Amino acid sequence: MQRLPIIFGTFFKIGLFTFGGGYAMIPLIEREVIDRRGWVERREFLDLLTLAQSVPGPIAVNTAVFVGYRIRGLRGALAALTGTILPSFTIILLIALFFADIRQNPVVDAAFKGMRPAVVALIIGPVISLARGMHRTMFAVIAAAALAIWGLGWSPIYVLAGAAVAGMAWELAAAHRKGGTR
Repeated sequence: MQRLPIIFGTFFKIGLFTFGGGYAMIPLIEREVIDRRGWVERREFLDLLTLAQSVPGPIAVNTAVFVGYRIRGLRGALAALTGTILPSFTIILLIALFFADIRQNPVVDAAFKGMRPAVVALIIGPVISLARGMHRTMFAVIAAAALAIWGLGWSPIYVLAGAAVAGMAWELAAAHRKGGTR
């Protein structure tokens, strides 16, 4: 059973050293909870990540909560949540207090501009990692969803709901073909 300070510390470290938002945190969470700590299996992490994307809120926070809950229940979820948001909250609070004074500083502006490409790379990394574990037919689903959202202007909520219904129907049909239920 994992100790709560270890869960808190792990997610605090992730929250402290991640720039670029939730998607940039996913590879760090993945590395810590799967590769380094062995708290969850890769397949289960993908399921938790899918669930985290499906509920309202920041994806990294949702993922941390689901992983924390998975490894230690409600207390684990609270430890992971607190560890994830505390660094960002503290940094944003400090920036808010002093940002007016440094906003026009060319060094600060250059630092933010320099971080942009790294943030993009941090977002692309988990996309490629997740794509490796997917069945080839899922790429057609991705293309159809992107076309529906960006090409046809459909609401992502309807696309997600439709994909959830289609996924359940697919699994039920597969279970029926095998002669049992899942």
